[in-house]
Order: sequence, then structure tokens, then C-alpha cells
Amino acid sequence: MSFPRYPAYKHTGVEWLGPVPSHWEVLAIKRLASLQSGNGITAESISDEGDYPVYGGNGIRGFTDAFTHDGVYPIIGRQGALCGNVNYSKGKFWASEHAVVASPAHSLDARWLGETLRAMNLNQYSVSAAQPGLSVEVICNLLIPYPPHCEQQAIASFLNRETTKIDALIAEQQRLIELLQEKRQAVISHAVTKGMNPDAPMKDSGVEWLGQVPEHWGIGQSRRRFALRNERALEGDEQLTASQKYGIVRQADFVEAEGRRVVEVIKGAEILKHVETGDFVISMRSFQGGIEYSPYRGSISSAYVMLSPIKDVHPGFFRWLFKSSPYIQALQSTSNLVRDGQALRFSNFAQVDIPVIPLQEQIFIANFLDLQTAKIDAMIAEQQQLTELLQERRSALISSAVTGQIDVRGLVPSEATA
Repeated sequence: MSFPRYPAYKHTGVEWLGPVPSHWEVLAIKRLASLQSGNGITAESISDEGDYPVYGGNGIRGFTDAFTHDGVYPIIGRQGALCGNVNYSKGKFWASEHAVVASPAHSLDARWLGETLRAMNLNQYSVSAAQPGLSVEVICNLLIPYPPHCEQQAIASFLNRETTKIDALIAEQQRLIELLQEKRQAVISHAVTKGMNPDAPMKDSGVEWLGQVPEHWGIGQSRRRFALRNERALEGDEQLTASQKYGIVRQADFVEAEGRRVVEVIKGAEILKHVETGDFVISMRSFQGGIEYSPYRGSISSAYVMLSPIKDVHPGFFRWLFKSSPYIQALQSTSNLVRDGQALRFSNFAQVDIPVIPLQEQIFIANFLDLQTAKIDAMIAEQQQLTELLQERRSALISSAVTGQIDVRGLVPSEATA
């Protein structure tokens, strides 16, 4: 859909802004709004005033007085992962030193100001130390376009209407992704616990997490199928990285995929353990499904536990079984380690009995799951791409409206511009 433009524009000389409608002004934020961050009130005083939202995190220092005025406040994330993010709050709330509250002047529409701040990509002005951080002084001196108040209202009304539509579409896409992920997990869980033959006679396995299984399946102890590998890293072993996102990958590939460096062991390689192709690696937090298959031979942190297949084990099948919801829940039930935040050990793994399945059937199930999950993953990727396109459209629409690249005055009800 194409939108109308203003009849005349002027250059601003502001890098992020470009040309704006000729009758708009360009002013520093400090001339249009008061920006306030934490002022030293302690966190303990929050509870004295009641239960109100806290923006910027609930650390122990630097809380402002609770804001009690009517109206909407744009709130800017000042540090960390939310650095530069803009949200809104209405009513009484607290803001920590990690948030900046923008109190608009009387002649300003708060929603317009907030959307303008979003379009600026404030994170680009952050200074990195231990984590990204924004200076209130820097934000105050940034230049923004300043349309007449009636146009601010029109822009805010237009964006509220249009972004609501886009947000609804994004929510639909995200729900579809969730349904596909649920279907993926259901396909995996059914295949590894019930097999592929819907007409196979079933029996009670005697194992709670498995329930009914095909009659010809057996049940065995995990320690009879997997041994604990405890070898030190060998000379020439390539260093590997374990992650639930990528599985077991070469450390160099992990760095490239994540775009960040990780700790590489150069000296003291005795803290590393050897991994063989086909091993499984239990990470410290495998209660969430982090038993990872290793397609590589190399070395990995000694904090992890290596499982080496003993006999009648097709790693491709167990790669799926260890990622199934029933198995993960069984692993979680072995102790209170999830609650206590402790590490998973081989003794926990050994407590969960597993199905004993003919090797050829394991291969058949693994091949089936490889194919089916690939199809579902392709559908998920397609929906994620559509979601990203909608999010990009949302951002572009906000940017175009607040910088005057589209004229919204005739696109909203007349009362919005009154």
C-alpha cells in the first residue's frame, strides 16, 4: 500500500533523520521533554509505597520517586540487553537507574514522542563497557523532528491503528510457530515411545515415562547401553562447544554463528575431556533437554559428562529420544537438582530406564524423524521469516510516519487531529 507525501520538504542535516516536511521544526529532545533516571532512593522504599511496576530492573540502588501523574510516559532502557528499547507506562510506577523516563512537555503527544524515540534506534548511541549503556545527557542533546501538535496526534493515532493490525498478524504467526513446534515434539515423542506401527500389539512397560510400548520392545537400564567416558583430551583434539541451540559444534563454528568470542583453552588442556563421534554430552543444565549428540571427535569442557554407546545403540535414534518431552520430564524427576540449580550427573542419567529396541527399528525411526522434523522445521522457518518481514514493516512504518515521509493527516479520523 502506498501512502501520500507532504508537498514540500527541507534538509535537516541530521544523519538519522534526512529531509522532513518544510513546516516542521528540528529541536533537541531536552527542549521538548524532561528526561529522568535514578536519583538514589533505595529499593527498600518501593514496598512502602505499594506494588507498582518497576522499569529498568529491581536492583538495589538508584530508584526514582514513584511517578503518579496522569498520562503516558515513554520509558527508555538504559543498560544491558534492553538498551535503547522504548516502552510505555501509565499510572504509578517506579523507574530504576537503568531506565530513563521521558516526561513530555504539555504541547507534546507522549505516544508520538515514544514512537519517534523508537525510530531513532537509540542503541546506536550507547557506549560499551561491561555492557551497553546510554547517557541521559547524550539522549537529551539528540535532535528530533517537531511537527505541530495536531500532526503529532494524527501520527500517534495512525501508528496505533496500523501497528495494532500488524501486531495481530505477528501474533498469529507466532501462534502458528508454537503449534508447529508442539507438533514437532509430539511426532518425536510418539515415535520414540510407541514406534512406527500403529497396529503393533502393546504392553505396559512398567516405566512411568514410557507407558505402553510395543510388545517386542524391552526395557533396560541406561548404564547397560551407555558408559561414562572419562578420558582426558588427546593431543591434537579440536576444541568443541556444547549448546542447546546448535548441539555439539566446533568452537570456531560456534563463534562464527553467534558473532561473539568464547573462552578458548590454550594452556591447562588437562581440564578438557575427550569426545568421540557418536558420543552424547550431558551439559550442566541438561534437565531442560541438553543431552547433545556429538558428530565430531575432539575435546570439551571437563564440566560435562560424556556418554559412550556400548551396544545395540543407534546414536541417531537416541539423539531424538533424549530430546523428547517424556524423557526430559523423567530426567527432571530424578532429584531436586532443577530446583537447587545443581549439575546433572551420570548417576541421574542412570536412574532413567530406556526402551530396548531392535537396531534396525531404531534406524528406521531415526530416519523417519530426520525426514519429518526437516519438513516441520522448514515450515517453522517460513513462518519465522514472515514474522521478521512483518516486524520490519512495522519498524519502517513507524520511521516513515514520525519523520514525515508519509502524510497521515488524511488517513485518520478528524477528531485525532483536533
